[in-house]
This record gives sequence, structure tokens and C-alpha cells, in this order.
Amino acid sequence: MKLALIGSGNMGQALVRGFLRQNKLTSRDLSIYDIDQDKARCFAEETGGKSFPSAAEAVSGADIVLLAVKPLVIQAAITDFADHLTDRIILVSIAAGVSLANLRRLTGPGPTLVRIMPNTPAMIGSGVSAVCFDQADQRQQQQLVEDLFASCGLVVTVNEDLMDAVTGLSGSGPAYVMLMIEAMADAGVLLGLPRGTAQQMAAMTLMGSAKLVLETGIHPAVLKDQVCSSGGTTIEAVAGLEADGLRAALINAVCTAAAKSQQLRETAGKHD
Repeated sequence: MKLALIGSGNMGQALVRGFLRQNKLTSRDLSIYDIDQDKARCFAEETGGKSFPSAAEAVSGADIVLLAVKPLVIQAAITDFADHLTDRIILVSIAAGVSLANLRRLTGPGPTLVRIMPNTPAMIGSGVSAVCFDQADQRQQQQLVEDLFASCGLVVTVNEDLMDAVTGLSGSGPAYVMLMIEAMADAGVLLGLPRGTAQQMAAMTLMGSAKLVLETGIHPAVLKDQVCSSGGTTIEAVAGLEADGLRAALINAVCTAAAKSQQLRETAGKHD
């Protein structure tokens, strides 16, 4: 399988590292293009892939094109290599808010189209990738994409009308979690713990708690109650978090990111 990466930003690099780490992709089958040629060359040197001076050259001969560019430049990016999009190519877009219909208008009838909303923990095999396809009858291509992204973590197939919600929840979610880790570590430092120790403890606490939910299947509220002893320290802290609006702030963050994704989608539709 030959893969062309168009756009070597953080998310594109995270996914490719995941594919390589799980041997779903070999370095000799990786082609890279980025408008920032230095960035593309550096990533090619790191991975053993090959960088190209144009998107068209990178896409030529590819089986899968991973389009990892910003939504506002996706039209210009596809225009550069549209002539190479034959019916044997699978085009995977991770651009938030760019619909399959808009992609189809840009690509023409040739390629199989896939929208994916991944997140950065894909780099270590612990990501979430929500996938939707423009045609329901292309099971072989769908299985290939699902297997590829399963090397980076959980893959969930969703209807396209849920992609804005996915963007707000799992796509943007790592940023919310990083803020929580940073804040908890800061508190540890404030209370006298060394910075490195506090950060490790905060990160491991979030990771362990998440694994507890996933591996037991127990509702988070039940697991929370198991920590909250009557009249104890944890319930006192939880009451403070509720008073400070943590739950509402997180809900609002997810909904705000989803609304932005919807806005990007509507803007892309108007410009198309």
C-alpha cells in the first residue's frame, strides 16, 4: 500500500507515525508533500519516506491520499493534484467541517472519498478516529481504511451528520485533557510537589481513570462515587468543582467546537 501525505502538520504526522509503528505502512511506500518544503523534508528524513516538490508528484502512484490540510486551503490543495485522482485511489480527508459532498465537487467522480476526524493520541496508538464514507457499497475500501486507522486506536463509523459532534468531543478533546493535566500538576507544584512528579501523577491519574471506564464498562458516575467517601476530601473537592462550573465548562467546550465545525462546513459550502 502506497500512501501520499498531503500536509505534514501535527495531525498528519501523528497518523503516519501510528501507521509506521504498527507496520501498516512501510517508509518506502510513504510520499510527503507540504507547502512548507523544509517541514516535508524533515518529516521524510525522520520517517524514511520521500518528500516531493509538488502535491501532484506525491500523489502519483498512491493507493491512499491522506489529505491533512486546513479546511480553508483544501480547495487549493485538491486542485494541485485533482488530475491524478483515479477511481483506484482512496482520498481520506481529516479537514474539520469539509463535507463529503464538497469534497466530491472538488475531486470529481474518480476517487473513493472518506472523511475522518482523528485525534493526536493516534501517534501512540491510543487515538479515536470517527469515519464516514460517501458510498455504502464500497466495503473493501472501507475495510482497508478502518484497518489502517485501527492501528492508531479506536475507530468508530458514524453518519456524516454527527461529524461536527465528533469534532467537538474527540477531535478537540485532547486539548481539554491537556489543560486538566496542566492545571492538576500546577496544583501539585503549588502544594510542594516537584514539577516532574506532579505532572506524571496528574497524567497517570487521568490515563488510569479513563482505562477504568473503558475496561470495566462501569458508568463514570458510579466510579466517581466509589472515590467519594462520606464527609471526605474527595466529595469536598467535587462539590467545589461543581460550584466552579467544571461540568458546564466542559459541555460548553464540546458544543463550542462542534459549532465551529458546523460554521466551517457552511462556509466551505458557500465558497464551493
